[in-house]
Amino acid sequence: MSVRRFAVVGHRAMSKGKLPLNDLAGAGGRMDVVVRALMAGLLTSHGLRTNTEVVLHLLGGPGPPRRIKFNGAELKGLHADERSIAGTVGKVIATPLPPIGHWQPITVGITHSGGDLSTTMREWQDGPIVVLDADAPRLWSEGAMLPTEGQPNEAPINFILSDDQPLGDIIGDRVIHRSLGSQWLQGHMAIAIVHFLLDEGVDINR
Repeated sequence: MSVRRFAVVGHRAMSKGKLPLNDLAGAGGRMDVVVRALMAGLLTSHGLRTNTEVVLHLLGGPGPPRRIKFNGAELKGLHADERSIAGTVGKVIATPLPPIGHWQPITVGITHSGGDLSTTMREWQDGPIVVLDADAPRLWSEGAMLPTEGQPNEAPINFILSDDQPLGDIIGDRVIHRSLGSQWLQGHMAIAIVHFLLDEGVDINR
């Protein structure tokens, strides 16, 4: 099954300090949006997607940005509960920030590092980097059909999506902008649709 990576950008999400679990949407800097995207990226009904990585980009301070990587191939004991996962994020941001580019283990399948989205893009050397943008061409190829049987796409592919704030201009040699339709969707819904298309082997517009 294809390797999928999702970079989730939390522009106001806390990168350091004590995360207020009772106010993720407010004082947490819309950490609720970030956590829901993480859950959509990694969780199935009864398990984890072992072919998927999600990198949370916490840009809201205080202090420098922090990245937290969740590797579905290694994760253990991730509960399908928003508060529980937010608690895990809270434990990470309470620890000292590692240097940019150094992925320091927190527990099995979870590492963190300094750096921002541009750092992650430099690390993604295989496959295209797809910025999800409702104003861009469709993600699926023209004339693409839903196969009668699932035929998962095997090529690695990377995605970037934001919280409720615009991403701004993202350009690069391997960057393409694609949409899932003309409506701006919430991040966790967009990730679910991406997984469906790739799971079923729909031809992707690269």
